[in-house]
Amino acid sequence: MTVARFRKKPEEVEAIQFIEGNTAEVCEYLDSANASYSTIPHPDGPAQDQVFIHTLNGDLRAVDGDWIVKGDGGEPYPVHPDAFASMYDPA
Repeated sequence: MTVARFRKKPEEVEAIQFIEGNTAEVCEYLDSANASYSTIPHPDGPAQDQVFIHTLNGDLRAVDGDWIVKGDGGEPYPVHPDAFASMYDPA
């Protein structure tokens, strides 16, 4: 087997950060992507709200601080803030 090196293609994505108090804005963003999702409001406050995005690969949970990214096909998915910062720069 021959080992080869590959470079990830640069891509520009659209994203919104899920932060305390913007659950409604995140839901609007998901609606604009025609995404299937559910929310779980937390009684202790919006910083603990959760959004479950229903994808072809199963349900993915987004919590406070996560970024919701629309991929190449327009399907949204959550990305942890550390991973987001290492993968994406502002356009």
